[in-house]
Amino acid sequence: MGVVLTVAPVGPIATKHDNPHLPTQPDEIAEAVADAYEAGASVAHLHFRDAQDHPTADLAVADRTIRLIRDRCPVLVQVSTGVGFDVPFEEREAIVELRPTMATLNPCTMSFGTGVFDNPPAGVRRLARRMVELGIKPELEVYDTGHLDECLRLRDEGVISPDKMQFSLVLGVRGGMAATAENLITMVNRLPEGAVWQVVAIGKNNLPLTAMALTLGGNARAGLEDTLYVRRGELSKGSTPLVERAVRLVADLDLELADVEDTKRRLGLDH
Repeated sequence: MGVVLTVAPVGPIATKHDNPHLPTQPDEIAEAVADAYEAGASVAHLHFRDAQDHPTADLAVADRTIRLIRDRCPVLVQVSTGVGFDVPFEEREAIVELRPTMATLNPCTMSFGTGVFDNPPAGVRRLARRMVELGIKPELEVYDTGHLDECLRLRDEGVISPDKMQFSLVLGVRGGMAATAENLITMVNRLPEGAVWQVVAIGKNNLPLTAMALTLGGNARAGLEDTLYVRRGELSKGSTPLVERAVRLVADLDLELADVEDTKRRLGLDH
């Protein structure tokens, strides 16, 4: 099966001041995702913004964005339950009621840059169980080695399924693992057997760690959430140039790119 390529067109932090090509409104995000799908992405990792471009878990905004995307292309939708630091956990977890194909599950509270990313243990377990009830595949976002241990506890407690556990190994966030080759190898070596994983390398190390992850059997993520630059000193004109860069990496390494149906099989998706 081929490499699963996810596009992450917008996150919770960067603004149009940082990169004017950042999509923030539903129609902008939908257009960015459709372009990335045409370039080779089979999954869209989604954050949402309100009319003032602030991170939001507003279900109407999220639902409109998802509908606009689905009108444009058959990409698989994965929503972020991280949303933003100022959004209460109870509002963030409600976003899974839209029943996307996938959603992120962050196992631990942590420092995140200058903010605090709040993921209380009881809330995480409640959210995980609700995702299972709704048939939503959890993508386990781990920012440090202890986060992986907590994911394995969730598995051992029966809260999440052990089948094809899906991980995002996030490196480069201040407060989490540094974006180094050594840290990536450490995390990959500790993943449970049969796990599916991708690297999310933030900032300047995005490209080399994505290449390294591909050689180690991982999947890839590309987009303005992870880096605003297509090369040093050159802002990326949207997420599509970053997706195209990842597609070239896949081809140059003599790997195949997964389409939507391949992705469903590789990730063990039921819908």
